[in-house]
Amino acid sequence: MLLQLTNISKSYSGRKILDGLNLSVDRGESIAIIGPSGSGKTTLLNLVGALDQPDFGEIIFDGRNISGMNALDLSAFRSEQIGLVFQMHHLLPQLSLWENVLLPTLIDKKFQSEETSERAKRLIERVGIAAVASQKPSELSGGECQRTAVVRALINKPKLILADEPTGALDQHSAANLADLLIQLNKEEGTALITVTHSMQLAEKMDKIYELEDGKLVEVK
Repeated sequence: MLLQLTNISKSYSGRKILDGLNLSVDRGESIAIIGPSGSGKTTLLNLVGALDQPDFGEIIFDGRNISGMNALDLSAFRSEQIGLVFQMHHLLPQLSLWENVLLPTLIDKKFQSEETSERAKRLIERVGIAAVASQKPSELSGGECQRTAVVRALINKPKLILADEPTGALDQHSAANLADLLIQLNKEEGTALITVTHSMQLAEKMDKIYELEDGKLVEVK
């Protein structure tokens, strides 16, 4: 077991978003979370990614209780254990593809090594963007930018990738290619994957599908 959420509750401005939510994720497992806008999907990802804290409940990640960590420990946890992919790629426009990929390694010197550079080269080649590695985001297509974001999320060998509507800003062809890529890398890297999506095409590729209803997760696949 990699991740265990137990009785998680979260409210904003007096409105309860998550209410006694439970979830278990095994190592290397892929999970899709679906549900209408405003149902709390992104809130859930923020809690798992240690970007926010629950009001109640417990989040155990690889044997550690992250719901009780201080800010410094949470920052280290995110950089070492979690990879994030968003709907918008959030690449830095002044940096090249290559520089954007290596950006997470600047947080900790232990990631700055020849091994990491070789890993970056392998991943960039693997996802088919080696030919544009020196170009900046404005010179790339939407699909190429999202592939860069996926490689950036994987560069520090995280145990879990969190993807928030990763195909939402792409055309149908690019979205299908990115969906296939996420699943392939999930299996090849052995990295668990949690994806929030409105796309059933993407969701159906996952090992499990959950729907967020009334603050709780209901397994639908």
